[in-house]
Amino acid sequence: MIANTTYARLKEKLSEVVPDAELRYKAELADEILRLKEERNAVILAHNYMEPALFYSVPDFVGDSLELSRKAADCEQDVIVFCGVRFMAETAKILSPQKTVLLPAKKAGCSLAASITAEDVRQLKAQFPGVPVVTYVNTYADVKAECDICCTSSNAAAVVESLGTDTVIFLPDEYLAKNTAKETGKHIIFPTRRMPNQVDGSVDYQLIGWHGRCEVHEQFTVEDIENARRQFPDVLVLAHPECSPEVVEASDFSGSTTAMVKYVKEHKAERYLILTECAMGDNIAAENPDKEMLRMCSIRCPHMNEITLEDTRDALLYDRYVIEVPEDIRERAYRSVKRMIEISAKD
Repeated sequence: MIANTTYARLKEKLSEVVPDAELRYKAELADEILRLKEERNAVILAHNYMEPALFYSVPDFVGDSLELSRKAADCEQDVIVFCGVRFMAETAKILSPQKTVLLPAKKAGCSLAASITAEDVRQLKAQFPGVPVVTYVNTYADVKAECDICCTSSNAAAVVESLGTDTVIFLPDEYLAKNTAKETGKHIIFPTRRMPNQVDGSVDYQLIGWHGRCEVHEQFTVEDIENARRQFPDVLVLAHPECSPEVVEASDFSGSTTAMVKYVKEHKAERYLILTECAMGDNIAAENPDKEMLRMCSIRCPHMNEITLEDTRDALLYDRYVIEVPEDIRERAYRSVKRMIEISAKD
């Protein structure tokens, strides 16, 4: 039997984005998930990159990494189902160790998280003794455990400036580091993976970066922006801070996924080009039917794409896949994540 209420809600929101037959099928799945959620005393957190039918049906909370970290810390339910990638589910477990945290996909990795290891961080700390380490939240728990404080794309500059030091190690996103260096007025260097015992004292640096990149955001180019503006001169271009500095500089606005959502909602322009994961463009389009999202972004994150309504249902049915973080790592990572949340709470 079709879940009429859920179907009607999805149809109203997504009729211009998702085919009707797909909406009917996914409404049934969503209705089953909603029942299971109540039975299991579960909360569902979903990142802005989730596909539209999931994004607008089953989550209790949606948002970017920072928002969802806050929700994970505050939720009262026994079970957290995290519709995102593994490092996000790990962060929820770091903040709520007493709860069962489920990731609806066996892997759901991340190119950024895979770009650096805890040993890499330890080597950097040995090369630059006493220099505080800021680690992007898009990292695994053992890397978070080696740093002093985490950050998100929305608060990276604020976190760096909160340390009050001349020099900071900023890991692992190369482009976010460069964009943060520009925003904070710091000169950045990138040590090689096979690092020497020390950096030449003649080298001027205040930010020490790493060559990690998001496999989605690194694909956007200035040419993409120029082509869009050539055809649509009135378009407003929004770029995620994980895009290259050249792309960010050529855009009208750069910010986290939540900041992008807010920007489109508050501005009156008719057309927007959203340079981030393409499912989010569909989600923004559904929320702003009077505004046009240019369909020039077709880059789907293969890891976010692993999370489906079917797997979200099965996570609740079969307790899969349970996220565990060793307690010694969790305790150290907790301090870093907690400091990030406390910095953001002051905004």
